[in-house]
Amino acid sequence: MLCRGARRLRTLPLWSSPPRGSSGGPRSLCSQDGGQKPPLPAETQWKDRAETVIIGGGCVGVSLAYHLARAGMKDVVLLEKSELTAGSTWHAAGLTTYFHPGINLKKIHYDSIKLYERLEEETGQVVGFHQPGSIRIATTPVRVDEFKYQMTRTGWHATEQYIIEPEKIQEMFPLLNMDKILAGLYNPGDGHIDPYSLTMALAAGARKYGALLKYPAPVTSLKPRLDGTWDVDTPQGSVRANRIVNAAGFWAREVGKMIGLEHPLIPVQHQYVVTSTIPEVKALKRELPVLRDLEGSYYIRQERDGLLFGPYESQEKMKVQDTWVTSGVPPGFGKELFESDLDRIMEHVKAAMEMVPVLKKADIINIVNGPITYSPDILPMVGPHQGVRNYWVAIGFGYGIIHAGGVGKYLSDWILQGEPPFDLIELDPNRYGKWTTTQYTEAKARESYGFNNIVGYPKEERFAGRPTQRVSGLYKTLRSKCSMGFHAGWEQPHWFYKPGQDTQYRPSFRRTNWFEPVGLEYKQVMQRVGVIDLSPFGKFNIKGQDSIKLLDHLFANVIPKVGFTNISHMLTPKGRVYAELTVSHQSPGEFLLITGSGSELHDLRWIEEEAVKGGYDVEIKNITDELGVLGVAGPYARKVLQKLTSEDLSDGVFKFLQTKSLKVANIPVIAIRISYTGELGWELYHRQEDSATLYDAIMNAGQEEGIDNFGTYAMNALRLEKAFRAWGSEV
Repeated sequence: MLCRGARRLRTLPLWSSPPRGSSGGPRSLCSQDGGQKPPLPAETQWKDRAETVIIGGGCVGVSLAYHLARAGMKDVVLLEKSELTAGSTWHAAGLTTYFHPGINLKKIHYDSIKLYERLEEETGQVVGFHQPGSIRIATTPVRVDEFKYQMTRTGWHATEQYIIEPEKIQEMFPLLNMDKILAGLYNPGDGHIDPYSLTMALAAGARKYGALLKYPAPVTSLKPRLDGTWDVDTPQGSVRANRIVNAAGFWAREVGKMIGLEHPLIPVQHQYVVTSTIPEVKALKRELPVLRDLEGSYYIRQERDGLLFGPYESQEKMKVQDTWVTSGVPPGFGKELFESDLDRIMEHVKAAMEMVPVLKKADIINIVNGPITYSPDILPMVGPHQGVRNYWVAIGFGYGIIHAGGVGKYLSDWILQGEPPFDLIELDPNRYGKWTTTQYTEAKARESYGFNNIVGYPKEERFAGRPTQRVSGLYKTLRSKCSMGFHAGWEQPHWFYKPGQDTQYRPSFRRTNWFEPVGLEYKQVMQRVGVIDLSPFGKFNIKGQDSIKLLDHLFANVIPKVGFTNISHMLTPKGRVYAELTVSHQSPGEFLLITGSGSELHDLRWIEEEAVKGGYDVEIKNITDELGVLGVAGPYARKVLQKLTSEDLSDGVFKFLQTKSLKVANIPVIAIRISYTGELGWELYHRQEDSATLYDAIMNAGQEEGIDNFGTYAMNALRLEKAFRAWGSEV
């Protein structure tokens, strides 16, 4: 595993304490399938114009260059500051898996693996791809429940996945101590690949199809032009680009700062250990599957005749490279590593030795401690960025090797066809906003890294970095009464406690402690009247002489008349549903658009982009943080609200899907007669600072009717009963 000339650690038994001051200077790894490969030369030519300029020569950036060029795009230019694979790619452990706890990311993993399977034949470049399969092992009953939960999703995809018994696990991985193993989740097509060879094969393919890969060519400035193009400056010259893609790895923050963006990214230190030859491994007749011990929080795979072991430390012990956030990445940092620190990972080492006893007598020949980049929620950011024309990102990859191939294809399809090939909003860079501070990003990155292998429950909540500055006017009033959920920076009530009830967050694959309280809230809205804080909704004001034309272009629905509301869908050019919004015509040519909290900037970007492309004379304003929203729903909703307003709320005067500006408890509101619960109800839009006063007035007025709170869990149950479809779930 060590390359010639690299510094070598003193050979250590895995069970011994590490020496202080062990090697931490610059080191480099070589190909896993044969010695050091010379880097491919960069082209000597230069282009002044490009359709797409990709910034960053790691596996993700090179994959995008390959896919764009292969699909027929001319003038694809990739700019790399030093050399291909510099940064995080060259030292990655190279794991590949079809598995992902979500649904859509499995498609990215699938496309990556299918590309890697054919890449060597296509390009003539060895990629060092091994597919011995992988096994996630369960040593607790709750982990078995998680595996069963994941098996309910496996039918969505073409790839094989099985729960296997301990006997089968031992047959496939005979070096295991089976004492605690209850079951395994087996993915036959999984494995690992040599990151350096993979990137060089992608580079060869990109060149074959006409892309220009230029390095060293550090980007020194990015200048947007009025026509939406960019001037990209480097010491080698400037390129005029129709679009730019930031794929700069842990330099992505510096690239973003060139145009005033603060991408929420944190470099963290990830270590793995490579052993020398282990006789028991060498004696095996076939390669071991990749093993993931989820309770021990580590992975093990075969590395030639030894083993490669990589742990994920707890958030208390892991190390964040926060100086890079405050002061920038050190100039010239490229293929360097950090000082190794075995003390940080010794509890994982001991767990691994118990699970795989041959490790106790194995010698370490290398410790890799390199930077990888985490976003707050561990998922990358992929796609066009709101507020900046023709600026795309492919950044924040904690698992860049398995994502590279699929993300390159996904972005290439989107760029060339004008719309994404499938919904992948969980990777949308616009899921973050101004509320995403550096302190929040670091807290969440620590949590995400430390929770890498924890049990993934349905409706999982994570609490680091919360609350953000983005709290509604009701937060102080409600926070002691309910369990809050996190929605695009907001705290929003999920369910409310009653005296004597368990108030803790206790997720489960079976019935949770919130099952009974949510049932009571459900009955509350069905039988009486309830109040819900809906302030996290995304809210846009659109007006101007072309506002009706723009909305008529955007939505697959008629434009509502003044004073009315409808539910409309923004469609892509191919007729797919891109987003679902509530459209209210407030006054002639002025509209209030409402969308879900998680799609606020996702939807705003599309609206803004279509307005610019069509040359519409409109003013678009994001008023999400300015307006609070209270929902009042249930058979007594009208009776309660009528006590607080002089406006006639009767059915014949204030009809379903009608909107009016009025006063409730002498507070100005935009009232829309609509309810996601399916019951009689109104949504009241008002100044955020009036929320607590308005809430208190409604609750006091409803005492006779037995008014009470309800949260989003009950609302979701109610809308399912009513067969209201939700974008992102059923749509």
